[in-house]
Amino acid sequence: MDEVHQPLPEVRQPLVQRTLTEWRTLAILGGPILIAQVAQMANGVIDTVMAGHASAEDLAAVGIGSSLWMPVFLFFMGLLGALQPIISGYNGARTTEKIMPATWQGLYIAAGGSVIMILLLTNVHPVLDALKLETNTARITQGYLDAFAWGIPAMLLMMALRGLTDGLGHTRVIMAFSVLGTMINLPLNYIFIYGKLGLPAMGGIGCGWATSISNGVAAIALLVYLNRSAVYRRFHLLADWARPDAEGIRYILRLGIPIGFTIFVEASMFSVIALFLAPLGPVIVAGHQIALNVVSLLFMLPLSIGMALTLRVSFLVGARAPDTARLIARSSLILAAAVALVFALMLFVFANGIAALYTSDLDVRAVTVTLLVYAAFFQIADVIQVTCISALRGYKDTSIPMFIMLFSFWGLGLPLGWALTFTDWLLPAMGAAGFWVGLTCGLVSASILLGLRLFLFAPEPEN
Repeated sequence: MDEVHQPLPEVRQPLVQRTLTEWRTLAILGGPILIAQVAQMANGVIDTVMAGHASAEDLAAVGIGSSLWMPVFLFFMGLLGALQPIISGYNGARTTEKIMPATWQGLYIAAGGSVIMILLLTNVHPVLDALKLETNTARITQGYLDAFAWGIPAMLLMMALRGLTDGLGHTRVIMAFSVLGTMINLPLNYIFIYGKLGLPAMGGIGCGWATSISNGVAAIALLVYLNRSAVYRRFHLLADWARPDAEGIRYILRLGIPIGFTIFVEASMFSVIALFLAPLGPVIVAGHQIALNVVSLLFMLPLSIGMALTLRVSFLVGARAPDTARLIARSSLILAAAVALVFALMLFVFANGIAALYTSDLDVRAVTVTLLVYAAFFQIADVIQVTCISALRGYKDTSIPMFIMLFSFWGLGLPLGWALTFTDWLLPAMGAAGFWVGLTCGLVSASILLGLRLFLFAPEPEN
């Protein structure tokens, strides 16, 4: 067992010292996760900026293509994310003989998911026709997705193997290969989009090829590392090959499908809101997108802490240390609240400066500043809910939290936001701010219900 990255708890320590020790473990686990998340987000920024310098059509095509593949990918990412608490629990329980069979079942799921994603993304003509895109933009979008599809197996392979590396507490591994992929993506984008080294300029389609190749290289490098590293000698992919096991696959799917669906629900809700706001004009839409981008960037820190919390709770449950698991699950809410208050204060104080970084248009800036004030309240509820749901995932409790999120977002937040934005039923129509109020109310609901679930949940010990 790796007791550097995932130490066993010292129960004889005073409560405050135990809490600080556990927070330090979260920082060790979560720091590399944060860097990996930022590296993956940087890929989207690089694609957008470089496609935008090619032409407006290329930028639009890459944006539309990304909006089509991202929700599907997020679903499979969440599904495969079930491997992390499963393997971390096996690690904590010292039942390491179960780790590679579980990893292989995840690889089989990744293979099946790759087939589904490729079939969906290479046959989006009906969707593009329904969007009534200009002919050339539709051609570039389909070309981008056709090229991107070649890298899908590599993407999902890395997600499955992340279950192994993160589950063992080695979060720096995926960090390193995520950064590698980003470093490769940047020059390949330049070569393929603009036509360098004797290649024709491909525009947005070149973006798809660059992403596929960079994902492929990173995945191959990860496989080489896992098969040659002394650290993973006990977990050799080829030597420890396992046949497909229906029960093992069902176990992963039972935990993973609710996680994937929850992430899909969140992602799709923001897409729906953007569509609802479109009739209000480009100034409103631009301000909303800027505020959403700011919130998304800030969310990377609590999300990374949450992912580390999932690993830690599942490890402690597996190690038969339920009291320490309960301590870190609940005390992390204090840490989350502190992070949320800092972010909220930043948004209140620096809203004007943040808006000015994004745009020089005074009208867009005014809308952005207004929305960032609402985003400050949004942050507090969002950080608390992600902490609660991450702890529950560590306990392998995923189904009830899925229904809580579905009710809070689609049953409460979205309808309330629509009513506040477009009608005078509750208050005079608020415009885009109405959706932010609705979202915040949905997140408050989620944080309260998930908090109750976390405090009342009685996990069963690991087998």
